[in-house]
Amino acid sequence: MKKIIVLMVLTVLFSCKEDKEARKPTKQITVEENLVDMSKNLNKYVPFKLTSDVSVLTENERKMLPILIKAADKMNELFWYEAYGDRESLMASITDEDTKKFVEINYGPWDRLAGNAPFVDGIGGKPAGANYYPADMTKEEFESFDDENKSSLYTFVKRNEDGTLKTVWYHQQFESQVKEVSDLLLEASKLAEDTGLKKYLELRSQAFLDDKYQQSDFAWMDMKTNRLDVVIGPIETYEDQLFGNKASHEGYVLIKDMVWSKKLEKFAQFLPELQVGLPVDEAYKKETPGTDSELNAYDVVYYAGDCNSGSKTIAINLPNDEEVQLKNGSRRLQLKNAMRAKFDKILVPISESLIDESQRKHITFDAFFANTMFHEVAHGLGIKNTINNKGTVRNSLKELASALEEGKADILGLYMVQQLHKKGEIDGDMKDYMTTFMTSIFRSVRFGASSAHGKANMIRFNFFKEKGAFTKNEDGTYKVNYDKMEGAMKDLSNLILTLQGNGDYEGVAKLVTEKGVISEDLQSDLDKLSKANIPVDVIFEQRIDALGLQ
Repeated sequence: MKKIIVLMVLTVLFSCKEDKEARKPTKQITVEENLVDMSKNLNKYVPFKLTSDVSVLTENERKMLPILIKAADKMNELFWYEAYGDRESLMASITDEDTKKFVEINYGPWDRLAGNAPFVDGIGGKPAGANYYPADMTKEEFESFDDENKSSLYTFVKRNEDGTLKTVWYHQQFESQVKEVSDLLLEASKLAEDTGLKKYLELRSQAFLDDKYQQSDFAWMDMKTNRLDVVIGPIETYEDQLFGNKASHEGYVLIKDMVWSKKLEKFAQFLPELQVGLPVDEAYKKETPGTDSELNAYDVVYYAGDCNSGSKTIAINLPNDEEVQLKNGSRRLQLKNAMRAKFDKILVPISESLIDESQRKHITFDAFFANTMFHEVAHGLGIKNTINNKGTVRNSLKELASALEEGKADILGLYMVQQLHKKGEIDGDMKDYMTTFMTSIFRSVRFGASSAHGKANMIRFNFFKEKGAFTKNEDGTYKVNYDKMEGAMKDLSNLILTLQGNGDYEGVAKLVTEKGVISEDLQSDLDKLSKANIPVDVIFEQRIDALGLQ
């Protein structure tokens, strides 16, 4: 078995306070009791070392980098509590070292690439609400709970001693930890030479102490000339699959590639024009996307928390705050080194196994980069508020919002590529983008039903199949039917944007039930990839010494 080593920068992860409230395994686990082949599980991931050229940094930036990494590393501890609870008790109950490694990868005893199936004996299924809510709380009990903060992004729902519900703010639950992070960000801000970065770090430092993140989000959007960046805090809501309300802690430390970023900056200007041309009725595209949106390319040198669990993020679209997006747009960060790792180690081998030989020449990194980039740009298109007074799309679609939003971004990303290609703004053969897009569906479906991206790709695969966008050859490979894929792309775009604009929870639930599934035929293809030892995702070796900053 190939050893996979996760080298953290500072300390091992520790459990947070109130561990007594967290779930614990019901019995001691031994190697003999572990019925799962951990070697096979670990081989789902291929190691990749995160590095970057730090010679481009100033002396102060080189001093800032370890401080930012230390702050980001703290997100591991917070996310462990959010995803599971008492990490120490869980790890102490396991004697098999490979099982411990797999637990670390998943931030808990549930396999994120297998629909959150438990892989530690004595552990039951993962609660849909992770550790954000009492495991025994029903949706009805939550709905009748009278507390204006219960649906906040930044609160836990817990029980009082008498069994009634209460809310606890993140900054209260994690009081000592967020104080440490706040101090580190403030320390880094004193070294910042870029005024925009300095302001952001100061405001983000304060936000950790009071859970008021909007002003730091605006400041993050205002940064234009910074080379170092850190995305840190409670951000995405994927982990809360009960209501999709609660944000999870994560951290990225990034170094901007100034040359690549310069190449990308022109594309944001086309957003308003592309919004007008969306293949949907006028009522669903009346919102004007922010014109201050920007695209940049980065090397990521550290992942922590939510973004480091299971399948790894290779591009970012933030902030998620709808008010900030409508006023200032959003920033799209392409994580170039992580993206290259997934292309070389996963996408190309998948194409050699499942794509018609005559079309494999159309699998290119440039197409993969563009499809991924415009996925993030496409989050800014469409609609953020329902057209029938149901509030925001995110609130009206609840726990189904994330999967549908990821599906929208995927399909509208391809729409954007097509439109910009027609305008001559993007080079290459359109077949490259469509074939690479199809291959990427197989890559992302393997993330499983517990992932919003996995669900989105299952829906798209089955929709495309129904529309004849591809055919399956006798040898088991797939061939893209380019004309029909174009039609399917428009039809799916129309469907998703309409469901979002209507805030149609029942319609989305029906779509997920009918098309968010893996058929036996598709499962056999995915099994074929596993038998060929093609990894599902990457795991990062991330070390200070790899950056030359010992």
